[in-house]
Order: sequence, then structure tokens, then C-alpha cells
Amino acid sequence: MSLKGLYAITDEHLTPDATIIAQVTIALQSGVKILQYRNKTATDGAIETVCRQLQKLCTAHDALFILDDRPYLAQKIGADGLHIGKDDTELSRAREIFPQGIIGVSCYGSIKKAIEAQEQGANYVAFGSFFPSPTKPHSGIVSLSVLDKAKNALSIPICAIGGINVTNIHDVAAHKPDMISLVSAVWEGDIHRTILQLNQGMNVH
Repeated sequence: MSLKGLYAITDEHLTPDATIIAQVTIALQSGVKILQYRNKTATDGAIETVCRQLQKLCTAHDALFILDDRPYLAQKIGADGLHIGKDDTELSRAREIFPQGIIGVSCYGSIKKAIEAQEQGANYVAFGSFFPSPTKPHSGIVSLSVLDKAKNALSIPICAIGGINVTNIHDVAAHKPDMISLVSAVWEGDIHRTILQLNQGMNVH
């Protein structure tokens, strides 16, 4: 399984735990290659069961399961990976707790931060937001040219994130990031149809 393709991120409001399994099943069947579970409020104990179910589901669909900033839980359930942002666990500490899996790091618009993350053993880095993001309205907007600079400066896979949807995904894909990550664009409306359109947009160069 490689760090490539459409990367969907869950959301507490758009994918509540009551419906998340059904929603993710459709997403994986429709072509999502990487799934990140993001929940900023619940305790590890409260989400352990759903995370175990999601990991199992991803494995069954030959997709990767990434947990947002929960290194202890990621290690406990044997998650494929972990993602950390600027206010999360330090990369070196996260690697101590979660030694074997994939670790991705949010670098926003900073190539310098991405190079440091690569040197410290990150498996991939994410850049964005590239467009105004419905789920993170206060994110700074980054130029798409950062993806070109990142490809020249780095040897690890690159992920684009932030406000990407059916109408603008081809603009992002033109810069050839390894992964394109989406939140609201995936879960609002017809999941299957949206993902087919997103995959089409991602594959047009």
C-alpha cells in the first residue's frame, strides 16, 4: 500500500460515530486510498472501538488507516499511521510512542518545516490550505507553487489539503502531489458520485 491517491479525512459533524462506518465503507468502495480519523474532542477510550473497526475496514479495502494526533491509541490498535500538526505531539516523541507506522506531518506553507520533518523521519508531509476550507475557516491560504517547490526539495510523498473539491481538484492535480486530501467535499452529498468525480479530476494532468 503506497502513500498515493485520494485521502479522505473524517469530521465529527459530517461523519458522526453513529454513521461513520457506513459512510467510510462507501468511500473505500468508491476509490478512497487513505482514510484519516480526526476527532479533536473525544478521549482515546471513547473512540477506540470505532478506530479498530475503521482500521479493519481499511485493511479489507487495501487502504491505509491514519489516526490524527493520538500516538498511544495508534500504537495500541496497530494503526497504519499517525498524522501530526503544529499543536500536536512533537515528531520525535510521536516516533518513540509509535515506532513502526507511517507518520505524516502538516507543514502548511513551509518548505523548511517539511525538510526538517523529512530529516526527522516523517513518512510524508502535507501542505495547505490552498483554498478557503469549510472545516478550517481560519487556515492561511498557501500558493499551489509550494507543491512544485516541495517536489524539488523533498524525497518523501507530498499531500495537498485545504478547501479542495470537485471544481478545483484538477488545478491541484496539475502540480502532481502524491496525495490529495479532502474533508467536507467527500462527505457532503452523494459520497460515491463525488469520489468518482474527484478521482477523475485527480487523474487529469
